[in-house]
Amino acid sequence: MSKLVIDMMGSDLGSAMSKEAVRIFHSVHPDCSLILVGKQDELADMKDFTIIPADDVVSMEMGALEVLRKKDSSMVKAIEAVLSEKADGVVSAGSTGAFLSASTLILRKIPGVIRPALVTSFPNLKAGGFTTVLDVGASNANTPEELAQFAFMGSIYAEKVNKIKSPRVALLSNGSEEGKGSPESKEAYKLLKEDARIRFVGNLEGSQLLSDGADVVVTDGYSGNVMLKSIEGAAKGMSGLLKKAFKRNFWSKIGYLLTKKGFKEMKETLDPKKTGGALLLGINGVVVKAHGNSTPEAFKNAMELAYRLSEAHVVDALKAGFFA
Repeated sequence: MSKLVIDMMGSDLGSAMSKEAVRIFHSVHPDCSLILVGKQDELADMKDFTIIPADDVVSMEMGALEVLRKKDSSMVKAIEAVLSEKADGVVSAGSTGAFLSASTLILRKIPGVIRPALVTSFPNLKAGGFTTVLDVGASNANTPEELAQFAFMGSIYAEKVNKIKSPRVALLSNGSEEGKGSPESKEAYKLLKEDARIRFVGNLEGSQLLSDGADVVVTDGYSGNVMLKSIEGAAKGMSGLLKKAFKRNFWSKIGYLLTKKGFKEMKETLDPKKTGGALLLGINGVVVKAHGNSTPEAFKNAMELAYRLSEAHVVDALKAGFFA
């Protein structure tokens, strides 16, 4: 049975949002044990769950060094509870930098991991399912060795979570030819060609990311984060343009009514709330970062992701892979 710790105070909307998300999640997964961390008076109506009191909240502006001094914060106490309560993982919508840094320092890296990577999933618009992308922001710069290791960890993730046998792994680049890419990615290319543990398919341009170019796409944290936010921004912008176009006149409104179902499906496919959050891969525990502006649906989906990762024993699979 899975056991998860939830930071109830980290999001922009506070405990009201996370309480609703917890109730929805619990109705679907009553088998999952939940430990809620936050202000006791705000969680007084959550009597069906284990509560760990925490009076302080980590602000969104707080950095890596500051968070560790906030020992009574819901974020730090939630991460520490993974160890003290022998839980499988933790979910928070708090400050990304603070959460990732505190998780790494408290839970520590899996032996053999050079640097953890932040993993998210993009929809595969051509074949269905998802494409795993890492790193999308755990660090700004990465060495060739780190990129090569991201490929190995991402391959295990795609196999265990997305159920893809022998997933195709590619390097994000500015061209598909072997000689393209940054100096680091060119060196990583050489390492990946020699790695028999993964199915390396070469370079991948950003335009191929959503169209079944690969099952796992590897990039440095800076480029990955820029790409993530660019795609999210483009999806929002496209939605706004479509709304404006359909409101132009009577006939465009009729056109909208005739195509409403298709546009609803498109919106749902590209909606970042469907994945709920990103995983910090390479840590001794499941660490899921939800969006700071999460709705109850999005935060519930972040909990769903943590639950699936726990049930798939991703951390154990990574440990086994590094000691194989």
